[in-house]
Amino acid sequence: MKVYIGTGGYTNDDWIGEGLLYPPGTKPTEFLAIYAQHFDAVELNSSFYGIPGLKAFEGMAKRSAGRTRFAVKLNKVFTHERKPQGSDFDRMLQSPEPLREAGLMGPYLAQFPYSFGRTAAHRKYLQELTERFAGHELAVEFRHQSWDKPEVREGLREYGLIWVSPDYPPIDGLPEPTLHVTAEVAYLRLHGRNSGNWWSGESAAERHDYRYNQAEMDEWAEKIAFVADEVEEVWVFFENTTKGHALKNIPMLRQALTARGVAVSEPQPAQGSLL
Repeated sequence: MKVYIGTGGYTNDDWIGEGLLYPPGTKPTEFLAIYAQHFDAVELNSSFYGIPGLKAFEGMAKRSAGRTRFAVKLNKVFTHERKPQGSDFDRMLQSPEPLREAGLMGPYLAQFPYSFGRTAAHRKYLQELTERFAGHELAVEFRHQSWDKPEVREGLREYGLIWVSPDYPPIDGLPEPTLHVTAEVAYLRLHGRNSGNWWSGESAAERHDYRYNQAEMDEWAEKIAFVADEVEEVWVFFENTTKGHALKNIPMLRQALTARGVAVSEPQPAQGSLL
């Protein structure tokens, strides 16, 4: 089992400064090259807001220097607006080709909002989306608890879809924080457990303002170790990037996994780095 660990996105102002990931004066065009020295995976967020073109993905492949693999988030037209045109599919499927050619392409991520409950119309839409992305790894995150059922996971398994196992705050209406496996790839997104700001927070940064403690990292390490014989890959992404929380939590998870006999790649931090 190969474990990939990274963060949701690689651009964050909270990570710039003395002793942090990005030294003072680091230009945005330099972020990825530095990030790739520390992490072997990244979840691309920018594609949610606008689908990058071929040249943009070529640049990502070059700057990552073959060190970091990419999970590519589907554009919001597929998950939130749910009115994609043929050109949207073409661009979403074709633009990441430079990553595939470089051996850096991971799963696509379909992150559905809480409003995407398990209705007949939404089930039909998901099936249609699955058919359009046939032949590509597609990980699906459901935020509405109505999808958190064994029969749903069995359906995903039948269609070769990857169930995204989320760690959310303990709030009614959200899926349970359990690592489920529906394919040869497992996918885990750690959002933090900021119950107070999850619904009331005015931004994702506020909702994800949470740092896991060691006991919580040990809990997830146990769950990952438990599925070691079931999957070929596990992708773990920390979404709690606010205030550098994720950068502190990743070494904790690596240590916890290593202690349980799960091999993880170790970073080669630069002197003075937060890591």
